[in-house]
Amino acid sequence: MKFRNVSTVAVAVAAALTMAACSGTSGGTSSAGSDGKSFEFWSFTGINQKQSVTQYQQKKPDVQVKLTEVGNAQETAQALTTALAGGKVPDLVLIQGDDLPKFVQQPQNFVDLRTLGADKMKGDYLDWVISQAVTKDGTIIGIPTDVGGMAIAYRTDLFKAAGLPTDREEVAKLWPTWDAFIETGKKYTAATDKAFIDNAATGVFSQVVNQGSEKYYDPAGNAVYDRSPQVKLAFDLGIKAVTAGITAKQSSFTDGWSAAMKKGDYAAVAAPSWMLGSIRDNAPDTKGKWDIATIPGGAGNWGGSYLAIPARAKNPKAAWDYIATNLSPQGLLEHFLDAGSLPPTPSVYKDPKLTSVKDPFFSDAPIGTIYTDSLLGLKPFLIGPDSVAIGTEFLNAITNVEQGKGDPAKAWDAALANIKTAIGG
Repeated sequence: MKFRNVSTVAVAVAAALTMAACSGTSGGTSSAGSDGKSFEFWSFTGINQKQSVTQYQQKKPDVQVKLTEVGNAQETAQALTTALAGGKVPDLVLIQGDDLPKFVQQPQNFVDLRTLGADKMKGDYLDWVISQAVTKDGTIIGIPTDVGGMAIAYRTDLFKAAGLPTDREEVAKLWPTWDAFIETGKKYTAATDKAFIDNAATGVFSQVVNQGSEKYYDPAGNAVYDRSPQVKLAFDLGIKAVTAGITAKQSSFTDGWSAAMKKGDYAAVAAPSWMLGSIRDNAPDTKGKWDIATIPGGAGNWGGSYLAIPARAKNPKAAWDYIATNLSPQGLLEHFLDAGSLPPTPSVYKDPKLTSVKDPFFSDAPIGTIYTDSLLGLKPFLIGPDSVAIGTEFLNAITNVEQGKGDPAKAWDAALANIKTAIGG
C-alpha cells in the first residue's frame, strides 16, 4: 500500500463523503436504502474492489451495492475514524490489516459478527489471521479477505540481457538470503548500468520486516520496534541496498514508479500476492516478460485486509450476506482465480483449482503454489495500534537516505526520534 502522511487528505475525504451521503451522490451502483438488500460499502483504492462487487451481484442480482473507493488504505481508515466519531457510517467497510488493531480496541463501534454467524466461519481462516480481528472478550469485528504471501517478480528479458539466469528456480538460487539478493543486484547494475529494484524501502525493508516472528510489538503487546532484531536487520538491509546503488529511487505506487516499470528502468520488484494486479495494470505491455521467484528467506506475509460492519450501520444483515458469500472458502477461491487475491482459508490451498493456476502474464508462474508455500512455516507477529505510524517512519528514513536527504549512519536514530514524536512515546 502507499505510505504517506494522510491526515489532512483524509479529513478532506471524510468531509466529501459526508456531503455525498447527504446528496446521495457518493458513487457506486445506487443509493443504499433500508430494504435489507441494499447496502453502502467503503473500500480503498488500488485493489479492484469493483470486481468483487460485480461477482457478488452476479450471484445476487436483486441486491444493490453502493461502493465508494475512499482513498488509499490509510485515508480510508482515517475517514472511518471520523465517521465513527459521529458522522454517517457505511454498512460495510474494508480495513487494511495494519490499521485494524486500533479499531479492535473500540469494539463498541462495530457489530459483533458472532451475532450474525461468524462463529461458524471462524475456523475457516488461518488462526493468526482471524485472531487479529478478535478482542480480548471474544468479540469478532472483522473477517479476513486475503493474505499477502511474498515473492519476487522479475523481468526475464532484462535478466537475460544482464547475463543472469531466467528460470525461476535458478533465479531463486541466486538469493537464498537478502545479502545475496543485494549482491545479485550489484551484478545486474554493473552489467547494465541500470537499477535492479524500484526502491529500498518497500523493496527490501518491508519484505524483511514481515518475515520474522516479532515486528514492532512483542506477543504481550509491548512496543519493541527500537530493539527488535528483525526490525534492525530489515532497516540495515534497506540502507545497504541504497548504498549499494541498486535502486531506481522510485517510491511504490507513484507516477514515476509506474512509468519506470513500463520502461524497464528496474528489473525486479517485491511482489506480495496483491502486487501482481498492480504490475499488470501499470505495465500491460510487459505481459510474458515477467516471472516470479521465491523470496529470500522463503516465507513471509505482507498485507491482508478485513471486512467489518459499523455498529450504526443501517443494513447490517445485507452487509453480512456479502461477507458470508464472498469470504467463504469457495468465494475466496473464486476471487483468487479471477483476481489473484490470496485466500486466508487454508482448506483451499490444496484444491486443484488453486494449485493448477498458471499466470500467463508472469510466464505461466504457478502462483497458487508459490504464494501458499510462502506462508508455510510462517511464525506470525502481533500487529499493534501504532504499527502503521511506526512503519511509515522507518520507510521515510530509508527513503530520505535514498533521495540524498539523509545520512546512512544516522538514519536509524532519526527514524526512532521521529517515531517517538509520531506516537507520543
